[in-house]
Amino acid sequence: MCQVPLALFGGSGNYASALFLVAAKGNLLDEVESEILDLVEASKKIHKGLSVPGGTRVKVVQEIFSEAGFSDVTKNFLAILAENGRLRHIESIAKSFVDLTMAHRGEVKAIVTTVIPLPPEEEKQLKETLQEIIGHGKTVKLEQKINQSILGGLVVEFGQKLFDMSIRTRAKQMEKFLRDPVNFDNL
Repeated sequence: MCQVPLALFGGSGNYASALFLVAAKGNLLDEVESEILDLVEASKKIHKGLSVPGGTRVKVVQEIFSEAGFSDVTKNFLAILAENGRLRHIESIAKSFVDLTMAHRGEVKAIVTTVIPLPPEEEKQLKETLQEIIGHGKTVKLEQKINQSILGGLVVEFGQKLFDMSIRTRAKQMEKFLRDPVNFDNL
């Protein structure tokens, strides 16, 4: 029996979980994942007529995406979203679905925020360090983000963990330390 590898909550989580179960049962996880990500890109360009009646939305969605050659699982899923007026949530549903497929493959996404892109050697070392932390049986997938506001250092997020080694955070900690009154009785 197929099970969802992560417990997701909310409307997007419920839709993503249902899609995961159907795609896994049909052995179509990779194909559906690719199609959903393509759909998200396409949806950024297509105006979603939310004021159009549900039946019309379903027909339009089925026509557009049958031409794209999507699998029946993806087409039926999109029809359900259209019928329920949920197409506007496709990005968050797709994100949740990708989280499920990554967990199914034993992948852990680590988001690394830096001021400039990490040089390849540093990226490799960071990935190896994170791999040691999460242990064997799982694979680290590194995603880099650039954010000038951290001033330097890096911030690493994965799973439920956050390692903030940014200069901005260190400066705030130092400022707090310097502003707090000194208790001379404890010295």
